[in-house]
Amino acid sequence: MEEEENVDLTELLEAKTTKKKLINKILIIVTIVFTVIIVAVIVGLLLAKSHNEKLLAEYNKKMANIIKQEQEKKEEKKPKLPVYSENAKNRMQNIYSQEGEEKIVYLTFDDGPSSNITPQILQILESENVKATFFVLGSRAELYPELVKQEYEAGHYIANHGYSHNYKAIYSSPEAVLNEYNTTEEIIRQAIGKESYSSYLFRFPGGSSGGKYATVKSAAMELLDQNNVAHINWNSLTSDAVGTPTQESIVSSLVSTAEGKNKVVVLMHDSGTKQLTADMLPHVIAYFRDNGYIFKNFYDIMQE
Repeated sequence: MEEEENVDLTELLEAKTTKKKLINKILIIVTIVFTVIIVAVIVGLLLAKSHNEKLLAEYNKKMANIIKQEQEKKEEKKPKLPVYSENAKNRMQNIYSQEGEEKIVYLTFDDGPSSNITPQILQILESENVKATFFVLGSRAELYPELVKQEYEAGHYIANHGYSHNYKAIYSSPEAVLNEYNTTEEIIRQAIGKESYSSYLFRFPGGSSGGKYATVKSAAMELLDQNNVAHINWNSLTSDAVGTPTQESIVSSLVSTAEGKNKVVVLMHDSGTKQLTADMLPHVIAYFRDNGYIFKNFYDIMQE
């Protein structure tokens, strides 16, 4: 009887031991599974965090680029002040022989502003994202100071074409040239509201050389140089002020005078009778773009 009880007790102990081992195994498996789940969750969270951080970094980078581009656009549109220096003077004098194969064109407009043509030209330049240079007449700037200010605030270079455009008056003496320059500079300052503005850049009506006033012009160039004023002509033109221009004559003149040149200064006009100039300006811009030119104005020259 005792032996039977011992056997039952032994079996009971063995059963308890087996059950305990089974429970332990289950606990180990559950622990392992739980640990795996926890690890998987942690890894998933880390990966998600890493992915989110990557997305956030990419987003921040994109936003930084957008902000940078907007700032650059603002800086590009922000009115500047020309700077005169020996380097600027030399760059202007050697504008047609700048180093490198880069093709550059400077669009310039003389004899404005005018109430009917200048606004059209400004609108076209804005839509084409092109900065130009306006050689304004003092007598015209007096009439339309708001247009001079508009040109300036749009990032275009405001240069000086004298006051009267009357050859007999302006070329009566070298001093008369300087006086017309100084008078127009003051009118420009008042128009744009910048007392510190100086264009340091003059374009002689009719060009700086040749003609019956060649001697006066030569002396005037020296006088302007002594007063830190550079001067510039052109090496390409649309002939929009010659005779009765047509679309064909403008294209022909432009192509024949610009072709084969890497550095081009184009003469055009924005006086009140130059509707054809405004009409053809998109074609002029397209011609230079199609031929690999980049557009600049004289801010790129008149700097330190």
